[in-house]
Amino acid sequence: WTSLLYLCMISSSILRDRSHIDETLRLAAEEKAGDYAAALQKLRNIYHNSIKPMEQAYKYNELRQHEISDGEITSKPMVLFLGPWSVGKSSMINYLLGLSDRAEPTTSEFTVIMHGEKIRSVEGIVMAADSSRSFSPLEKFGQNFLEKLIGIEMPHKLLERVTFVDTPGIIENRKQQERGYPFNDVCQWFIDRADLIFVVFDPTKLDVGLELEMLFRQLKGRESQIRIILNKADNLATQDLMRVYGALFWSLAPLINVTEPPRVYVSSFWPYDYAPDTSRELFKKEEISLLEDLNQVIENRMENKIAFIRQHGIRVRIHGLLVDRYVQTFKEKMSFFSDPELVFKEIVDEPDKFYIFKSILAKTNVSKFDLPNRDAYRDFFGINPVTNFKPLSAQCSYIGGCLLDKIERAITNELPALLSSINSGKQPGLSACEATGCGEKPKNRYRKN
Repeated sequence: WTSLLYLCMISSSILRDRSHIDETLRLAAEEKAGDYAAALQKLRNIYHNSIKPMEQAYKYNELRQHEISDGEITSKPMVLFLGPWSVGKSSMINYLLGLSDRAEPTTSEFTVIMHGEKIRSVEGIVMAADSSRSFSPLEKFGQNFLEKLIGIEMPHKLLERVTFVDTPGIIENRKQQERGYPFNDVCQWFIDRADLIFVVFDPTKLDVGLELEMLFRQLKGRESQIRIILNKADNLATQDLMRVYGALFWSLAPLINVTEPPRVYVSSFWPYDYAPDTSRELFKKEEISLLEDLNQVIENRMENKIAFIRQHGIRVRIHGLLVDRYVQTFKEKMSFFSDPELVFKEIVDEPDKFYIFKSILAKTNVSKFDLPNRDAYRDFFGINPVTNFKPLSAQCSYIGGCLLDKIERAITNELPALLSSINSGKQPGLSACEATGCGEKPKNRYRKN
């Protein structure tokens, strides 16, 4: 990929016509940058004012190890390319960006292709150290991984709206330890943050081994983001292509156990003309369908960002309610002669005996499927003693109001209202209180019955 730095945009006269790419992705259209920036600023304010205070008060990051940075809130949609080695992932990115396909393929690096004012490469250690980007959490995977992470910046209309991530090719029969870093964990980090996931296959490489099986296990629950690409399809005659298409479904069926399998695109994603006597009309239609999928992700980026922050806020709120319940139960069970460690050990070992989780379900509209793992709280309180936390009723002030009220208002009112303003085309302005920082009289709506 580093050789991309020395490539220029090349003449399309000797290559396949790619005007449909610019048309489908509407790259010539001017975006309303002001509206998008205002909505983004509003979203950041809601997060920092209403969600982050509870996150910090109850150390949510130590439970989920997921800290949302400004870089993550403002980041562009991420499109992730996964698949076996040498299936054409890098060539596909080159093709979408209108770059020469002469770059040598690699199976060893995670490459992030993003917008920049000039063409340059950025080392992984620099990307992870830059808090304005969304990649700082990758430091936890160690120095060996950061040496296998590289950023490519370039000025491009498409990269103003989306970021591409090319991943090392999956090589079956290779042990994870041989890579020198936790490959599956790194893949999971990118999968969790990707807005669209292209899993690319070559008609000659359809074998499903252990590493590919692990990858599809990691993709569970993300089926709506997954698109399967059967690339290099013009290498086969139509009849052979149908057989390969069936074989691909047969191989993947046990791995994708859902009612509606991901969409499969059949084409040849590289700059050169299709091979003669192949289904060029079909391939072009498939390509346009894939580009429409990509365009949908770009156009819905603000809605997806709001939904992501709202989902995060719901998890933080549930965590705050649970910690509050543990704190209250501990205070109720403590007496002058009690041993604090033994009292709390019983509570954390047998939360059902004290209705810790059931009380949250009974008093709120939380689904039981949204509740965290009970064992996670044994580990959480092993690091953070229960005596370090104040109950929610004490988390109020005349200046800032109550933590619970603020996060509930963000989840039920502010974030849905921001979403509505995006969908209706209204420009989301800042409210007077957000501009001046007005306080609220504290209320305690979370009381025991």
